[in-house]
Formats: sequence, C-alpha cells, structure tokens
Amino acid sequence: MGDNNNHTNPDYKKAEKIALRLIARAEQCSCGLARKLEKRGCDAAGISEVISRLCELNLLDDSRFARMWLQSRLRFARSPRRLLSSLYARGIDHDIAQAALKEALDEQAEFAMLEKFAKKRAKKAENVMRNIKFQLKNEGFSASAIQRFMEED
Repeated sequence: MGDNNNHTNPDYKKAEKIALRLIARAEQCSCGLARKLEKRGCDAAGISEVISRLCELNLLDDSRFARMWLQSRLRFARSPRRLLSSLYARGIDHDIAQAALKEALDEQAEFAMLEKFAKKRAKKAENVMRNIKFQLKNEGFSASAIQRFMEED
C-alpha cells in the first residue's frame, strides 16, 4: 500500500501496519479507526495520511461500515432514532447515516421494530399501573375506589 505514494515516514508505516491489521479483523469507520490508531500511539499526521489512503483504495468506507453495522443490529434495535444516534456516536456523518438507515430499514423491518418497541412500552405501562394500584392500596384507598379510578383513567 505504501509503495504507490512512496510513504517512507516511520509514523505513516506504523499507522498503516496497525490500520491494516484492524481492517483485516473487522469493517472500520474512519473516525473509529483514527481513535484506535491514536490510542496505539500513532501521530495525527500519520493517521490522517493513512485514513486518506485507505479511503482512496476503498479499504475504508464509512457508508459501507454504516450499512453493515445497521444490518448487524436491526434485530436488536429499539428505534430508528437510537440506531442513528449510535452511528453518530461512532463518527458517521449525518447524511451517510440517514442514507444507510433508509437502505437498511425497509417497511417490514421498521414495522417489526415498532411492534417490539410498542409491546415493551405497553409492558412498562402495565407495571406503572400495578405500582400505582399498590401505592393507592398502601395509602388505604378501597379496592372499589381504586378500580373506579383505573377505569376512568
């Protein structure tokens, strides 16, 4: 990789070696890879150069990362907003994240996510109502008054 641009800088070589090893293990995004290289002691100039070169060679692609990351998490996701927030936290650009989500979240997948979300919310609401009933009972209200209140609310 370094031969094309005659990168002889030892900082570049170090960052390149680490970056290639990380990319070989798993898809990376540019921001995440930069953080990992920084943690491993690479200098900013070397990191920037390596990231640019890897993008040129299509070894690093934030759009591809976002699509793959979303596909791996759709089954467990709570909402589209949370998926986007997670991508933003990983340094994925807003437009790239939005496009990847639009591609990954078809109508069927979105509806399945919505159903799961709504069922979880309903279960929480049931628990809240049980808790209110328990508190009212502990405060000495009669069962009939509590029942009337719950039916009216």
